[in-house]
Amino acid sequence: MQTNPEIQAILLKAYALMRTYFGPRNWWPADSPFEVMIGAILTQNTAWTNVEKAIQNIKNENALSIRRLQEISEKKLAMWIRPSGYYNIKARRLKAFINFLYNAFDGKIDKMAAHDGEDLRAQLLGVYGIGEETADSILLYALEKPFFVVDAYTRRIFGRHHLIPEDASYKETQEFFMRHLACNVAFYNEYHALIVETGKTFCGKKPKCSSCPLAAFHKGPLTRRN
Repeated sequence: MQTNPEIQAILLKAYALMRTYFGPRNWWPADSPFEVMIGAILTQNTAWTNVEKAIQNIKNENALSIRRLQEISEKKLAMWIRPSGYYNIKARRLKAFINFLYNAFDGKIDKMAAHDGEDLRAQLLGVYGIGEETADSILLYALEKPFFVVDAYTRRIFGRHHLIPEDASYKETQEFFMRHLACNVAFYNEYHALIVETGKTFCGKKPKCSSCPLAAFHKGPLTRRN
């Protein structure tokens, strides 16, 4: 489907308003692509502050490497990542991901990064515990592949502004953004990070619309356009 210039202009204005309010997000906070991957799995169903504690525990054990995480037991890993919640499940998911890295790419991130993005996405979705949001976070933030990450905040914010249906699927929402925004890793990165910050700060179940940086859009209803 073709880009709608009017929708594109609205999305770019939303980006500008959020960035002016919050400034650059510099997301994802990590020391390496592998740390981003670990964080993407641990952040499922928990706050980022909890993920930071879990990752710090792994670092304290000098174990934040593919080889070390492969060697340690799942039970020990679960104890380290306990702050992230669902730690037994997440330990299993991390071990499955580590095994995937070894089986598919000899445990080498650069070898993984050399592969086509669509092929990588399909492979990641076949790994135990990795869904679309986690896969796209790994692709965008760790491997610098241009996949727009969608989360609950994305659907909530842009659904409330009638740009997408509030019950839009992940695929529908992702296609909407990728159709109307330039295919650019850094831009996708910053845009999604700003959406998350706006969602956390203003667009909860009880939205704080009057102080939201997107308040400019509240002056009149936006007609849903696809």
